[in-house]
Amino acid sequence: MMDHGGVIRRHELSDVEWAFVQPLLPREDRGRRPLDDRTVLNGIVWKFRTGVAWRDVPERYGPWATLHTRFRRWTLDGTFKRMLRAAQAGTDAAGDIEWLVSVDSTLVRAHQHAAGARKEGSGPRPSAGPEAG
Repeated sequence: MMDHGGVIRRHELSDVEWAFVQPLLPREDRGRRPLDDRTVLNGIVWKFRTGVAWRDVPERYGPWATLHTRFRRWTLDGTFKRMLRAAQAGTDAAGDIEWLVSVDSTLVRAHQHAAGARKEGSGPRPSAGPEAG
């Protein structure tokens, strides 16, 4: 477990969040692991919350290649999907999630080719140019 010295950094998991996700992480017996899972997960969270490239993740989270490798492994083995499902189930059970989604025309745009398409069997369109009489 990582000692924060009582300070939680802005882009890191709190102790409550860590306690929630820790049991969902895979248990691997690949020998000695130089970085604990909390440090790696905090590095992954930092990367996605800030939007930086993998190579720009601060060194306090370990080598960027290690973070990327574990991110890919956890993505492929479904770890992040399990985390999402568990978070959704817990939030839904507490009644803190609203499943109704509202979409209006300010959010959805039609493709530029969607307007004025010819219908089957319709003839040529009249020109709206200067030659139109």
